[in-house]
Amino acid sequence: MQKRWVIQKHDHTRAAEFGRVLGLSPLCAALLIARGFDMEDSARAFLSPKLEDLHDPALLKGMSQAVDRIQKAINDGEKILVWGDYDVDGTTGTVVLRRAFRAMGAQTGYHIPNRFTEGYGINIPALEQAKADGYSLVISVDCGIRSFEPLEWALANGLDVIVTDHHLSDEVRGNPPAVAVVNPNQPGCEYPDKHLAGVGVAFKVAHELLRRNGREDLVNSFLKIAAIGTIADIMKLTGENRAIVSLGLKDLPNTKHYGLKALMEVSDCRSEMTSYHIGFRIAPRINAAGRMDVARQVVELFEAEDFMVARRHAEILDSRNRERQQVQQQITELALLGGEDLDRQSFIVVAGEGWHKGVIGLAASRLAEQFFRPTIVLSIENGIAHGSARSVGEFHLLNALESCSELFEQFGGHAAAAGMKIKSENIDKLRERLNEHTAGILTGQDLIPTLKIDAHVSSASLDLKLIDELKVFEPFGAANPKPVFVTKELTVEFEPTVMKEKHLKIYLRDRAGKRFEAVWWDGVRKITGRTLNRRNSIELAYVLEANEWQGNRRLQLVVEDVRTDN
Repeated sequence: MQKRWVIQKHDHTRAAEFGRVLGLSPLCAALLIARGFDMEDSARAFLSPKLEDLHDPALLKGMSQAVDRIQKAINDGEKILVWGDYDVDGTTGTVVLRRAFRAMGAQTGYHIPNRFTEGYGINIPALEQAKADGYSLVISVDCGIRSFEPLEWALANGLDVIVTDHHLSDEVRGNPPAVAVVNPNQPGCEYPDKHLAGVGVAFKVAHELLRRNGREDLVNSFLKIAAIGTIADIMKLTGENRAIVSLGLKDLPNTKHYGLKALMEVSDCRSEMTSYHIGFRIAPRINAAGRMDVARQVVELFEAEDFMVARRHAEILDSRNRERQQVQQQITELALLGGEDLDRQSFIVVAGEGWHKGVIGLAASRLAEQFFRPTIVLSIENGIAHGSARSVGEFHLLNALESCSELFEQFGGHAAAAGMKIKSENIDKLRERLNEHTAGILTGQDLIPTLKIDAHVSSASLDLKLIDELKVFEPFGAANPKPVFVTKELTVEFEPTVMKEKHLKIYLRDRAGKRFEAVWWDGVRKITGRTLNRRNSIELAYVLEANEWQGNRRLQLVVEDVRTDN
C-alpha cells in the first residue's frame, strides 16, 4: 500500500548555526529543532540524560501516605503482597518493588493474575486468598486505578490496599477506596511528568522508600529493570523516561544479574543493548509468558539466585515466544481466509471459534497495519466472544464502540486500543454497525497511511559516519523514533532478491555510481500494485542502519516506502 509522505521542512541556516553551538552536524541539529529541542539548554539536556533528571518521587500525590504505610508494615513485620499486571510493565514493576522491600527486610509475596482465568486487574477471590494467607497490605503495580468493587471489598474486610498505576482514573467515580493512590495521571497530581510507565511509578515508590531508609545508593541498580518495562509499554522516551531508559541501558551487556544475563543470552543480545533489542527481542519473550501461560515465570526468572535456574526460566520464555509467534501467525492467516473482502470494509471485524485469546490483540494489530483499517479480532467460546481492537491514524476507537454499546456484554479501552466481550449472535450486527459508523468518518486521505519523513538526504551523505552521528538521539522509541530520510534519483541495479518468501533485498546506485543495499521487510506484500524493475529510477524513504556480520560493518537502508517512475 502506497503511503502518503509528509516531509518535514527545515530552516537550513538556523540548523547550521545551532549545529555549530552544539558541536553537531546541521542534519542532527535540524532533527533536534524539529523534535522541539530548539534551545541550547533543552537540547543539551536531551542529548545527555543524567540521574539528576529524575524528579523527586515525593512530588507524586499519595507518595507520602503510601510509603508511611509500607514503612509501618515493614516495622511491624506485616506480610506485603505485590499484585502486578501480567504484561512486561506489570511484571518488571513487581520485581522492582519486591527487590526494594527485600532490601528493607520486608516479608513479601506476589500475585500475577492469570490472563485466561482471572483477567486484568484486581479481583476479589485472589484478595480473599491473600487475607487467608495472612497478608495485611496489598500493593498493585500497573493496575487497580479502576478496581472499585475489589477495593471496596478489601476496605470492608480490613485488607489495606495501595494502588500504584499510570492508567487514567474514572472521570466520574475518581479513585477507588485505597489507603493511598500513587499515579501521575490521577486528578490533582501535579507531578511534572505524566508519561511514567507502571514500572516507572513502582520505581518511584522504591526510590522514596530507599531514600527514607538511607539507602538511596541502591537506586541506580533498579534502572535496568525499569528501563525494560518502560520500553516494552511503548511509553514516550522523552523527559524522565528518557533518563530512566538511557541510564538503565548503559552497561546492560555487562550485567551480573542472573535473570537479565540469561534472558539476553537466549535472545541473542550479547554485545550491544539498545531500545531496539529490548523492544523486539527481550520484551516479546517476557510478554509471551502472560500471553501463552502464566506470567509469574517472569518474576521467577528475575529473582533467580543461580544462573542455571535463571537460564532454565529464560529458555521457557523463549519457547513460549516461539509458540506465540506460531499461534499468532495461524490466527492472522485464519482471519485473512475467513474475512470477506477485508480491504473493502471500513472497519474490519473477524471472529473464530477457540482462537487463542492471548494473541488476538497482536493479530488485530497486524490486520490493522496491513489494511490500514480499525480492526477487531474475536475469539468465540461457548457462545461468548472475547475480542481485542486496534485503531489506525487518528480514528477514535472507543467512540466507535460506544456508538453500538448495547451490543456488548462488556467493553473498555481508549482511542487506540480496546477490549470487549460480546455474544456471538451479535457479531454480524456489530460488524454492520461499526462499518456504518466508520464509513462517514474515514474517507479519502484518511484511508491512506501517513509516513512522516524527517529530512531529504543526498546519497553522497550516506555513510557509517552518519549512523554514528545519529546515535546521540538514542534511545529511540515512542515520541523519539529513528529518523526516516528520503533520497531521490536512485536506480535499481538488479531485480530485487526475495528473502524467506516475503522480504526484499534491493540493490541501488546513485548518479555518481555509489552503491547501496536496501532491505524491505515484508516487502513482497507491501509492494503489491507496484514494480521494482532493473533500471527503475526511484525515490526511497528509509531508516539508516549498520548491518554487522562476522566482524564486518556496512551501511544498510531499511525501506519504509518507495516511489517509482512507473
